[in-house]
Amino acid sequence: MATTEHPPPSRLRAWMLEGLSDMGKGSGQREGAQAEPEPAHKGQRWWRVMCLTGVDYFSTLGYQPGIAALAAGLLSPIATIVLVIVTLAGALPVYRRVAEESPHGEGSIAMLERLLSFWQGKLFVLTLLGFAATDFLITITLSAADASTHLVENPHLTDALQGKQMVITLFLVALLGAVFLKGFLEAIGVAVALVGIYLALNVVVVIVGMWHVATAGHVVTDWTSALTAEHGNVFVMIGVALIVFPKLALGLSGFETGVAVMPHVEGDPSDTEEKPTGRIRDTKKLLTTAALIMSAFLIATSFITTLLIPENEFKSGGQANGRALAYLAHEYLGNAFGTVYDVSTIAILWFAGASAMAGLLNLMPRYLPRYGMAPHWARAVRPMVIVFTLVAFLVTWIFDANVDAQGGAYATGVLVLISSAAIAVTIAARKAGQRGWTVTFAIISVVFLYTTVVNVIERPDGVKIGACFIVGIILVSLLSRLARAFELRVTNVTMDPMAERFVRDMASRKIRLIANEPDRRDKAEYRDKIEQIRADNEMPEQEDFVFVEVTVTDPSEFEAGLVVRGEVLHNRYRILTLESASIPNALAALLLHVRDTTGCTPHIYFEWTEGNPFANFLRFFLFGQGEVAPVTREVLREAEPDRERRPRVHTG
Repeated sequence: MATTEHPPPSRLRAWMLEGLSDMGKGSGQREGAQAEPEPAHKGQRWWRVMCLTGVDYFSTLGYQPGIAALAAGLLSPIATIVLVIVTLAGALPVYRRVAEESPHGEGSIAMLERLLSFWQGKLFVLTLLGFAATDFLITITLSAADASTHLVENPHLTDALQGKQMVITLFLVALLGAVFLKGFLEAIGVAVALVGIYLALNVVVVIVGMWHVATAGHVVTDWTSALTAEHGNVFVMIGVALIVFPKLALGLSGFETGVAVMPHVEGDPSDTEEKPTGRIRDTKKLLTTAALIMSAFLIATSFITTLLIPENEFKSGGQANGRALAYLAHEYLGNAFGTVYDVSTIAILWFAGASAMAGLLNLMPRYLPRYGMAPHWARAVRPMVIVFTLVAFLVTWIFDANVDAQGGAYATGVLVLISSAAIAVTIAARKAGQRGWTVTFAIISVVFLYTTVVNVIERPDGVKIGACFIVGIILVSLLSRLARAFELRVTNVTMDPMAERFVRDMASRKIRLIANEPDRRDKAEYRDKIEQIRADNEMPEQEDFVFVEVTVTDPSEFEAGLVVRGEVLHNRYRILTLESASIPNALAALLLHVRDTTGCTPHIYFEWTEGNPFANFLRFFLFGQGEVAPVTREVLREAEPDRERRPRVHTG
């Protein structure tokens, strides 16, 4: 295959593209493509990997109780119980099934990608990537904003840092980007330490809070009396809790990250890439344990914060806004313990952003470059870190570093991904003939779709920013695909023995190929084609030809291997048959391969395509066919800059 020589890159370019790798190709290997050997990876025990996803999941305790109190008021504990039921009976079974169906960390997006093909599949995946980007990027900005809130509201620092929350948030986001530019290596050990300390401190806060609730008996009676006065009876309370539950959806975050970190789980020595039984089993333990721990904390923290913190303190400007548990830590355990709690919360919230950044860097290169919808540098970590950091700056500025304002956008991204996962496992169960699971997952899907719709109606900011990400990703992706339209994108060429025999035979004379669009494939079709080519190019009759016929498979695919098969029809006509996403690319790759293997310059002959050139180009761009002759020549020109070595294209 021909390669274009480039001048040595500058030091900055070399540093930016250091470690450039095909992160996304592993999941998208096509037939005929040579898979590069992956380095041996020693996994970690499942409970350690749980801490890696836990910095995202457990860190929501930093702001979830306050958001629940603002959304549900006195009903916060009851609404939180509804959230826990949905978590354990809905999200947990869904993602345990996702772990079975997609055990290599690809998640529910890969499951849905397999169900759809052609452009509708690509556009659907791009839409889900938009919501995933919303989820992960808002995780970065919201976590940084809440970390800055804990810093600003600390009694020792309030006077010095008041009014500087935006600057602090931007600094934390920039610091996160700097860490990834430097190189983000072993995160699991840090995550274990952060999660262990953070959960231990929360246990202390919960125990002290429960003790104060128990010893101050009037607190519970005041709460129950206020509930009865406001809502009447328990059935009304449950009904209202069901209505406000979607506003608490942030407590469902972490499941998509939980399956994304699957490749880090150690599993069993007998595991294989095709059947990693131990990894699946231990990932289910990871998901279940994390959900149980989080559920216990959600119920306990919503209870003590609702009963012990005055309602006004939850509102914007209040001391418990975005930091309800930190408020209790300072109030009941003193400023020294409260400061330790603040430091721990700031650290885990900041590291939650690191978990989200790692998710973005794993997710986007998995799909976009493989679709041809991102330049090659999108597989390098550092350029993507800069892009994501700049977008995070913009989001922080738009939302004014406000935790409450970003909650809707975050919840929308989380809920869309969970809903898509529920739909994916429903389809998987139906295909497996599991009627009971199909009905169960279908009901769960309805619950999450309802939650998503309600959240979008009540907090449209989430879907607006999600739509911005979707439009941005689709627009940039299509422009990138257009810019790379003439790029040689066949990864390798493999010829069967008959095809190799044809090429060896032609190499003793001149290699002349005829591009033919197969129709009836009868004797008259090939005879007439040869006569036309000879007449158009004024060639003598003794010249012989080999036909080349390309069948378009999925025109939305970008990179793939090429398999060439030879056959003889009507005991006379030699034909090379190929299957590819693009006719011009397949022909150009074949010509270059023939040149490289024989040392001879091949010639290929075309007819001009009838019709409007622009319409034919669109047919090529969308469907892999159309203006074949000039596009084949352009692909060859870009792939081989040396005109003397370039295969010859003739059109008559």
